[in-house]
Amino acid sequence: MKYKLLEEILPLIEQFEADNVNGNYANDAEGFKRWIVNVQSNKLVDPHWEGKENGRSPESVISTLIVHMNRFAKSYSKAAIWGSDFSTQEEFIYLITLKSFGEMTKMELIKRNIHEKSVGMAIINRLLKQGWVSQEESELDKRSKMIYITETGLLALEKQMGSIRHATRIVSGDLTNEEKMILINLLTKLSDFHQVIYDKNIATEQLLDKVKI
Repeated sequence: MKYKLLEEILPLIEQFEADNVNGNYANDAEGFKRWIVNVQSNKLVDPHWEGKENGRSPESVISTLIVHMNRFAKSYSKAAIWGSDFSTQEEFIYLITLKSFGEMTKMELIKRNIHEKSVGMAIINRLLKQGWVSQEESELDKRSKMIYITETGLLALEKQMGSIRHATRIVSGDLTNEEKMILINLLTKLSDFHQVIYDKNIATEQLLDKVKI
């Protein structure tokens, strides 16, 4: 019996297991096949970017593109709430978070949305004023307030969901479904990396010195 094919496949399986530590793929043959497809899709010719010939790094390009995408997304979100009772996109994002994950403490809600405490509290106070969320004492910690979306908040959110979904579809642009899955995997990996750093709550003045890569 010839084992040449098996010898070629075993290193791929090892690489699959190493890449799949976050559980992005099912740990079976189907997951392995999906991983192979995505790996092949990612084997692209190095792209050209402005300033490349002058030494501009790929890290600089990635950082700039992420910033630009955030600004594009904000412009569509602003259009999605135009003429509504929402003041900012953060308000409906907070409501969507509460609708999806249920009641939580104020700080849990703020951290889920990667905001500083002062910014997050201002958003929550606006939601409370509108009657879209309500709060009650935590049974586990009397010092904390549990916050949850109200029926009024659900109605306000539902009224705007058509425009919000339209905006999110525009943000995805003309990516194919396969490209969306690849992008989700890459962004999830990047988000997981930064979440670990964010959870350490490092002071701004120490952040660059503390994070080594």
